[in-house]
Amino acid sequence: MSVPDTIDAAAPPARLAAGAGGAGVLGRVADAVAYLQAAPLSAVFLLFFAVPIVLVVVVSFFGYETYALLIPDFTFENYREVFSEDVTYRTYLITIEFCAVTWAITLVLGFLIAYFLAFQIRSRTAQMVLLLVCSIPFWTSIVIRMIAWIPLLGRNGLVNRLLLGLGIVDMPQEWLLYSQFAVILGYVHLYTLTMIVPIFNSMMRIDRSLIEAAVDAGAGTGQVITSVIVPLSKPGIAIGSIFVIAMVMGDFVTVDVLGGGQVASVGKQIATQLSYLQFPPAAANAMVLLVAVVVMIALLMRVIDIRKEL
Repeated sequence: MSVPDTIDAAAPPARLAAGAGGAGVLGRVADAVAYLQAAPLSAVFLLFFAVPIVLVVVVSFFGYETYALLIPDFTFENYREVFSEDVTYRTYLITIEFCAVTWAITLVLGFLIAYFLAFQIRSRTAQMVLLLVCSIPFWTSIVIRMIAWIPLLGRNGLVNRLLLGLGIVDMPQEWLLYSQFAVILGYVHLYTLTMIVPIFNSMMRIDRSLIEAAVDAGAGTGQVITSVIVPLSKPGIAIGSIFVIAMVMGDFVTVDVLGGGQVASVGKQIATQLSYLQFPPAAANAMVLLVAVVVMIALLMRVIDIRKEL
């Protein structure tokens, strides 16, 4: 074999090696670009979520006194107080009750309204306009929206006057305001939209040919809803449920305004501790609440695998 033939035979592997090296460089560059793109969101997540959570965990193990707000220490006394008081269990039970009732009502309302918007309104423009109308209450402060119920539900409010005028009752109904009923009503008012939007989004992604096929097969409206629409709306139902559960469990403004000091919740308990500058007990209570919410969401995720459904 001549020398030129040997050189030509060795040339292709050399070119392949050079090509492989270039591909490796391009791959590393692509990875670096991906990390750079994710860096801003990661920084925001760490700065505004992870770091505050870590600080709350640290403070939950501190000691405290009336005139010395924070005493650096490592004690389980704050958690012992949380789990050793009967009022804590009663408060959590009431909060979970609020959460369950609010979730059930908002789920029914959210599904019905989303179904109406997605399948009864044909125009996309009309759908968006009506969905925007549903969001009008969110244009004002949550405190203003809650205070607006007081003239309606109060002892001399419009609802009591209407009931008295129609002869349905003989005296003003005290349970309409500053009660668990008023708190649940406020929750439904606040969080129904957070259930409507994700369910509506899931329904809009349903292939209409599936519904037509079900109708052609002889399915009635109820069967179409239970066999086609509900299963395909599970991701939206799960996302809306997560929003409602998380917000109701931590809400204290609604309980403060519509409960009138007569109703307790975990969020209200934490807010009270903060108002008395009892930061370590409030931090411990907040961590227990966070774990409770995470457990509830984890149980929900076991029922509906959002990643699989999306």
